[in-house]
Amino acid sequence: MKYDREFYQSLPAKRMGAGCLFLNENGQIMLVKPTYKASWEIPGGIVENNEAPKQCCQREVEEELGVEREIGRLLVVDYNSEEGEKTESLMFIFHGGTLSASEIKSVQLNHEELSEFCFFAPDDLPLEMTPMLRNRVLAASKQVKLGSGVYLENQESRW
Repeated sequence: MKYDREFYQSLPAKRMGAGCLFLNENGQIMLVKPTYKASWEIPGGIVENNEAPKQCCQREVEEELGVEREIGRLLVVDYNSEEGEKTESLMFIFHGGTLSASEIKSVQLNHEELSEFCFFAPDDLPLEMTPMLRNRVLAASKQVKLGSGVYLENQESRW
């Protein structure tokens, strides 16, 4: 059966975001501080129309950090249902690998979007993270060690 354009346009649309998990040589997680909100985040952003999540992750890392680096495998995909003002979403975290001390020194923040970056131990992530993102980041950190990926769904404190 062949579907027409009208059928495809009638299907639900979901918001998608993609971020990158970077580690330093001590196994700490890179977080960035956006200028437009109070919470810490991982480098990344919203997937644009006709853009693959991994492509979005690559673009955002280059735009936000000035880092040109091959983005690695998928660590986490997280489905979040609609809640309050937030529409339902799919959030992806890809592995960015371990940044050397010289690579960290070469980071050039886009100061229109980010005010700073810092590395945190998994057990010491800042309180200024949403519970959903904290869970996603901790799950991604575990997947790096396990060599696999994980699917999450509306979980706030599993990892």
